[in-house]
Amino acid sequence: MEHGENKNMIKQYIQGRVSVFIDASNIYHSQKRLNWRIDFRKFLNYFRKEADLREVYYYTARDLNYVKQTKFINFLEMIGYKIRSKKVKFIKDKYKAKERDGFHKGNLDVELTMDILETKDEYDSLVLLSGDSDFEPLLQLMKMKYRKRCLVMATKHSISLELIKCAKYIDLKKLKEQIQQ
Repeated sequence: MEHGENKNMIKQYIQGRVSVFIDASNIYHSQKRLNWRIDFRKFLNYFRKEADLREVYYYTARDLNYVKQTKFINFLEMIGYKIRSKKVKFIKDKYKAKERDGFHKGNLDVELTMDILETKDEYDSLVLLSGDSDFEPLLQLMKMKYRKRCLVMATKHSISLELIKCAKYIDLKKLKEQIQQ
């Protein structure tokens, strides 16, 4: 693929007004596999240049004690992202003896789904940055009932087969030149 083709890659999959929905947890894990980080200002500028961009939503669990995360979220909001967040919960593992045993959880799949449905009249194409198979029924609904174009962006190791089958797919690796930090 030529350098110029990568630049305009999303144009072949979208049409009309575009909204982007980012599952931060899924993208965090994608970036670990890529060994490079997304520059979210470059990402936003790429979509502004290549599409009739309406909104970019960013869904994340928040740890209010994590100053670096708060600064990052404030930055995203300042440059134009719509932030959807909720406080991280600590789930204890009842099978572990120590009080610190457990894990942090902060899933925003329902909030992302609600925004996709509630804003459906504001876009013609939706771009989902997630590889989570839980979104398959939602994308099927958006395509079949509401006639939306659906594009999924993730890495080949974090995209479910269900999403590949129900939507157009772009591996984030192919946009490295345009969106890498």
